[in-house]
Amino acid sequence: MQNQSPSNKLDVNMLLERYQQDGCEVSQLELVEHYTALVESIARKYSRGKAFHEDLSQVGMIGLLGAMKRFDPSYGRSFEAFAVPTIIGEIKRFLRDKTWSVHVPRRIKEIGPKIKSAVEELTNELQRSPKVVEIADYLEVTEEEVLEAMEMSQNYQALSVDNAIEADSDGSTVTILDIVGNKDAGYDQVDQQLVLQKISHVLSEREKQIIECTFFHNMSQKETGEKLGISQMHVSRLQRKALNKLKQAFLADNANTEIFT
Repeated sequence: MQNQSPSNKLDVNMLLERYQQDGCEVSQLELVEHYTALVESIARKYSRGKAFHEDLSQVGMIGLLGAMKRFDPSYGRSFEAFAVPTIIGEIKRFLRDKTWSVHVPRRIKEIGPKIKSAVEELTNELQRSPKVVEIADYLEVTEEEVLEAMEMSQNYQALSVDNAIEADSDGSTVTILDIVGNKDAGYDQVDQQLVLQKISHVLSEREKQIIECTFFHNMSQKETGEKLGISQMHVSRLQRKALNKLKQAFLADNANTEIFT
């Protein structure tokens, strides 16, 4: 039998019948190609130019294939009337389950869209913004569930640390990362200096100089030797000796501290 393009309702039903009866790949391909534009338009409506548009298109195509398998012309509806809600439902499930930046309970994801609809309906009815208790009564849920859903809805998408939030006095943009505090590396250095001061009495003056140059001024052994007028090898030996002294003094000091605590 000659394949026909699904240019009208009769042809669509004919191709759907072939596909459902024997899994005709030719019929499946023709139907998919014919309705690709429809799936794309629905996906575009929900992605609104966001990065996951391609994902929504793929999810919408899954919805189309599901509709093709389940469509029953005996109900008297066109395939398009059956397919569109199926495609939208698949996309909404994807958005509900996959695109939140943090894990949110499903009941919160489901009540969120209902709150939006309830607010629109009650605003028209009351001619003012509805109260939380009125929204809860309308949806037959508790006020706590409404408040929780409203709070959680703010976690739908996380902001990048590179997101610009304002401009500084010079007109340059300020990002979230710019105002996030960092651990000051100086704290560790202060701790090291305090420990060293406590046990440095075990070192000779030359050993103290070497430790200060190499560990606190980040000088190389060669640079330290040039500063102190000694060879690099001599610096290396004195450094090892000093570190060993400090290690023994540190262990002894800790042991004494534990005894008195």
